[in-house]
This record gives sequence, structure tokens and C-alpha cells, in this order.
Amino acid sequence: MEPTVRSGALKFVNRLAYQRERPERGDIVAIKLAGPHVLYVKRIIGLPGEQLEITKGQVYINGAPLEEPYVRKRWLWDVPKVTLTSREYFVIGDNRGMRAADHDFGRVDVSRILGRVIF
Repeated sequence: MEPTVRSGALKFVNRLAYQRERPERGDIVAIKLAGPHVLYVKRIIGLPGEQLEITKGQVYINGAPLEEPYVRKRWLWDVPKVTLTSREYFVIGDNRGMRAADHDFGRVDVSRILGRVIF
């Protein structure tokens, strides 16, 4: 998530953020993995029901390019078209200056989103 969130920086998670509202595009969220203390910090770029693809590093939502001023370095990734279910979000980090194979991103069920990250 660099440069937005620096590695090792102290972060807090607002676990109440999504009790009354749904996560939105651009939100930086904590995502639960297998254990209770293992979390990913990622940005939401795709919302439930949307169709998303990445072509030569450019993200497209329902065929329209997504403006991402927070991305500084962009590797020419290609991700085939995917349609998110009513419970899925698409998450990705801001640091995209590496191969896609070296980066964790993709679909995540709403039940795995722990809350909004507060810096």
C-alpha cells in the first residue's frame, strides 16, 4: 500500500465503520485472513455486482477507466474480466510497481472486511 500506507506504520481499524454503511470505492480496509491477528491492508476498487478488468495496468469498471491518483508506480498488469457477486469487493494495493504474481489482490467476501483503516 506504499506510499499511501507505509510498511510498519501504526494503523488502527474502525470496526464499526461498516455497521451502518457499506464499504465504498477508494476505502482502505483491513481484511481478515486465516487467523485473527493476520490482516491485509488494501484499497477497495470494485463494488458488488460490477464488472472489473485490468488491461496494461489500467483498471476498468464496467468498461470505463478508473481514475486512481493514489497509484504512483504502475506495472503493466493484465487481469481478465471478472464480475463480482452481491457479496464481493475487489481489493488491491496502491503499490503496483511490481509483477502481479508478486502482489496479493482480488475478490474478497464482505464477511472478511474487518473495518476501515485509520492512519
